[in-house]
Amino acid sequence: MKKILLVEDDPNLGLLLQDYLQIKGNFEVVLCTDGEEGLKAFGKQPFDICILDVMMPKKDGFTLGKDIRKSDPNVPIIFATAKSMMEDKASAYDLGGDDYITKPFRIEELLLRINALLKRVSTVQTVQEEEPKQFEIGDYTFDYTTQLIHFKGAQQKLSTKEAELLRLLCLKKNSVLTREEALIHIWHDDNYFNGRSMDVFLSKLRKYLREDPKVEIINVHGKGYKLVVN
Repeated sequence: MKKILLVEDDPNLGLLLQDYLQIKGNFEVVLCTDGEEGLKAFGKQPFDICILDVMMPKKDGFTLGKDIRKSDPNVPIIFATAKSMMEDKASAYDLGGDDYITKPFRIEELLLRINALLKRVSTVQTVQEEEPKQFEIGDYTFDYTTQLIHFKGAQQKLSTKEAELLRLLCLKKNSVLTREEALIHIWHDDNYFNGRSMDVFLSKLRKYLREDPKVEIINVHGKGYKLVVN
């Protein structure tokens, strides 16, 4: 039975979601009513997915998501909020969120998103088990498992999205990684918000790799990106 961490400060909505997901989805659901309680619960046991309300007392959902990412870079996170601003959606994905649902929403839709996300995660994990975990990038060494770039005795820790993006570039080294392929694989959707987030992560990766002149991430107009290693 898959286990869900549900953090929702509205007690009525929280209990409704908990009951529905347990009965209809056959999940075990741990319900918390604020961010601090949610973080404590996450530290006590492993979860297969987290559903976090954004507007909460003590610790908001974005801050909670960021704290969760520090201890587990791979657990799927869905942010739920009454806000629908572009900036909030971009923030959700920038913080490592995998999906974003705006209140009010149908509970059936949430269940569909949970199942779809868990299925994608399972598929990605299966594929990644068969792929290399360490890459030589000029004078850099990239360890995908630890999400670390090593360079002449120094190291740089990457976020989950940065590591995913660099892994895809490494797998296609000196070949084009299409923009659509990267967005679908990492963000599962090639919409505007995700595209903007990816541009930010690409800028960070270029900064991390700038010390070796033989290494460059270039834009391929109309297609995508290429990790060039001479």
